[in-house]
Amino acid sequence: MMLPFSGPRPGEPGYDWKFMRTLTASPFALLLLATPALATTYQVGPTRTLKTLGAVASQLGPGDVVEVDGNTTYTGGIVLSKAGAKGNPITVRGVAVNGKRPLLSGGTNTIEIQGDHYVIQGFEVTGGTSRCVYHHADDVTMRDLVVHDCKAQGLLGADQDSGSLTLEYSEFYGSGSGTQDHQIYMATDEVAHPGSVFRMQFCYVHDGAGGNNVKSRAQRNEIYYNWIEGAVYHELELIGPDPGGAPAGWTEGLAREDSDVVGNVLRKTQTSFVVRFGGDGTGQSNGRYRFVANTVLTQPGGSAVFRLFDGIESVEMHDNLFFVDPNPAGASNIVRDTEAVWSTGSRIVGGSHNWVLNQATNVPAEWTTTVEGTNPGLASISTMDLRPISTSPLADACTCISSPTGHDFPSPLAWPEFEPPVHLLEAPGGGVPRSVSGQLYIGAFQSSGSGGTTGTGGAAASGGSAGAGGATGNGGATSAGGTTSSGGAVNAGGATSGGGATSSGGAATAGDGGTVAGGGATSAAGASAAGTTGAAGLPVNGSGGSNGSGAASTGAGGSVLGGPSGGATQAGSAGEGANAATDTSSGDSGCTCRIETTGGATPQGSQAKLVAVVSLLWFAHKRRRTRSSS
Repeated sequence: MMLPFSGPRPGEPGYDWKFMRTLTASPFALLLLATPALATTYQVGPTRTLKTLGAVASQLGPGDVVEVDGNTTYTGGIVLSKAGAKGNPITVRGVAVNGKRPLLSGGTNTIEIQGDHYVIQGFEVTGGTSRCVYHHADDVTMRDLVVHDCKAQGLLGADQDSGSLTLEYSEFYGSGSGTQDHQIYMATDEVAHPGSVFRMQFCYVHDGAGGNNVKSRAQRNEIYYNWIEGAVYHELELIGPDPGGAPAGWTEGLAREDSDVVGNVLRKTQTSFVVRFGGDGTGQSNGRYRFVANTVLTQPGGSAVFRLFDGIESVEMHDNLFFVDPNPAGASNIVRDTEAVWSTGSRIVGGSHNWVLNQATNVPAEWTTTVEGTNPGLASISTMDLRPISTSPLADACTCISSPTGHDFPSPLAWPEFEPPVHLLEAPGGGVPRSVSGQLYIGAFQSSGSGGTTGTGGAAASGGSAGAGGATGNGGATSAGGTTSSGGAVNAGGATSGGGATSSGGAATAGDGGTVAGGGATSAAGASAAGTTGAAGLPVNGSGGSNGSGAASTGAGGSVLGGPSGGATQAGSAGEGANAATDTSSGDSGCTCRIETTGGATPQGSQAKLVAVVSLLWFAHKRRRTRSSS
């Protein structure tokens, strides 16, 4: 906040113009005049002065941190209405005590986030009669939550007021009811928060009690590196806004809702559809859908994997595994589009390098280089080890991914840099890196010999799941909220085949859960052979930052790598006009595309060198100026 000014104003007797001109010209004086209020850390718990979250909620401001003691139950009905600031969020985190998270329980809405710019992490949430977690704010990160046994919605994003949300390293189970209540149900307000993104990554969602496991009406969905199974209806339903709940000024033509689904496991334990894209009989997206490097297990006699419904523009599927569990004699039914309304008037479907059973039905004729067989060569389906063995026929993946002509997907995730959690809740930062060079495998995992196994995760003892999913025991939520790495350098372009070096992106860090303002620090240039990149690139999170106001596509050219190991993912590949990685190497069955980091330098290392060089040049320039003026 600005310090009060009690002296004479301009034009009043005694006002000293020379003094004020000198004062305002000094950067140190300006810093003093604009010094923000110091952030405060509050501690909440049964032995603390503050006993409840409600007691501190009204006092919060940007940068404040609330630490809530675990091994204690706190009554629901918590409302967080005060706002943080862009790049300086309010952090509310549970601190494990005796290995147990703080438990938020009961209430109509167990916890409600109304204020923008929040990080919520490290809690177990249960028992809300309407919603366990109610989101209607912008720039919110939820991390390391265990949400279960909610009578209706597990997490609900409101049709109005909701903006960008990042949900990561969290577990949901036992929630939902009937056909209208879901474990996760997200929406964004396209009038108040245009360009908002729902990003869900490194989550374990299983054993729903009703509805869909994940349903979203967000303007853009980024579903990366999750294990999702056991829904009553769809594992994923990604559709358009609900006209009945949309804000004033909204129309169906205001925005197109797109979805990028990359590197997930989707497993049916019932015979209903796996995903529904387009609409649900209410809102329709007329959107573009991209489905890459996923492992899909269906039940014998199950419904189709893809249920295309209402308004949809295009769908593309690449490098996915479609298998029937546990009886591969069953036939996979891939696509049902009898309910689709193609927004262009024509069916737009594309795909390449997918693996299906020989007897699979309704395989799109538009797919190319489809691999058919009887056994995908997985390590152990009975124990849910879905990694391919080294001799697996899945060693046929290819990053030469092209969208249907004229329907390029904007700023996609080029190729998964991480593997999904293996049937459990991972600790924050515990995502297992996936090889992005050499022999690539179809599906969500690399070969069992190339990626290692997860094992850093495990839900906290008090939040572990029961039922068919069964998270691990007391392995792990980290104490004090378990923050991930501070963001890491983002190489949002890199030197591509045309010789263009990255430009003025720099490293994007976000501290303890901060946001990456404006969509993340990316390269502003990065010329490629086919043209220069755009001015932004896909928003990238730091250690918990939510996405910015939308994803700007890069120009035609090379793929974009980068992203810290804890929480953030790589930026997208070339945007509209070139959805392909351009590196080449020896490969499989005619595929010559590979995403490589050559010369032994990582993207982050290259960027660090660039920053060092620029810094040295700047100091040399300053030194020359000082000498010339003396």
